[in-house]
Amino acid sequence: MTRYIIIGAGAVGASLAAEFETHAIPYILVGRGAQISHIATHGLTYRRAAENRIVRLNTADTAAPPALRRGDILILAVKAQDVEATTEFWAWREVEGSGFASELPLVTLQNGLAAEDIALRRFDRVYAASIRIPARYTVTGEVVVGGQPNVGIVALGRYPEGLDDTALSIVADLKKAGYLAEARPDIRRWKAAKLEHNVTNAVELFAGPPELRSKAAASLAKEARAVLVAAGYDPAAPSEWRIDISSWRVAPESGIKPGQQSTWQSFTRGTTSEVDYLNGEIVRLGRIHGVAAPINTAFQQAAARLALEGCQPGTRDIAEIYPIVAGSAAL
Repeated sequence: MTRYIIIGAGAVGASLAAEFETHAIPYILVGRGAQISHIATHGLTYRRAAENRIVRLNTADTAAPPALRRGDILILAVKAQDVEATTEFWAWREVEGSGFASELPLVTLQNGLAAEDIALRRFDRVYAASIRIPARYTVTGEVVVGGQPNVGIVALGRYPEGLDDTALSIVADLKKAGYLAEARPDIRRWKAAKLEHNVTNAVELFAGPPELRSKAAASLAKEARAVLVAAGYDPAAPSEWRIDISSWRVAPESGIKPGQQSTWQSFTRGTTSEVDYLNGEIVRLGRIHGVAAPINTAFQQAAARLALEGCQPGTRDIAEIYPIVAGSAAL
């Protein structure tokens, strides 16, 4: 029987473990620090629109990771900036019987485009996922998920392309666990489409009137798309979903508020953020393919300054960053 080793106990990993627990899908949630310690001792406070419950989870600390066995599937639920160190740690762990964990399937749940190529340096079978889940982790031991009626939406496929029985099996388990999930052989297109959206996360770090924030987000996404197309990507369109996602929404009573996505949460917790793998990925591709990306560059630099100064989101005005850059870019 397949057992999932969920690596990372933040909003995505802990909520996935809670749903696997609820739907009797074998798993172990592996984390570190106060978060996994709290969950191991007190359970996970799991909040959704229609419920608020304590879920007891199967956990392990990274300091004493579980023994791996044939049939395990690793799910990487850490942030993109942690993929290098995390794959290095797990790839060369021995599997009961023979071999290394690098021979086991690895699922990447990261935003951006970097995680899969990093993972392929060590893992033979990488399955990329583009996941949309409105979730918040800002309080130790607590995760809030706002998706309704389903937890989230996932596209998953073999990386860099194709499908196989393992991909189809993972998608089936995600569906059983309450996700809207679809197997896609062209997963790089879905990852690119998600990045086009995720570059707008940086806007949430800055204060300002809604109309200016909205304009900045649209300009970031437009610039990102131009760079992605120049780099040879063809971002998937929402109309390409074969599953019905029309009734999925973020429940207003769930506690998930607009403007509090993963980048905002990282700054709120005082941890490292994904900005260099979101806006920074667009900047990198732009440099390689000769396409200017001044707006993504400006927000990447502004986020870096915010982090260096140890500032919380909303302590700097977006007007200091956006209008000058937007004007020079003629957007």
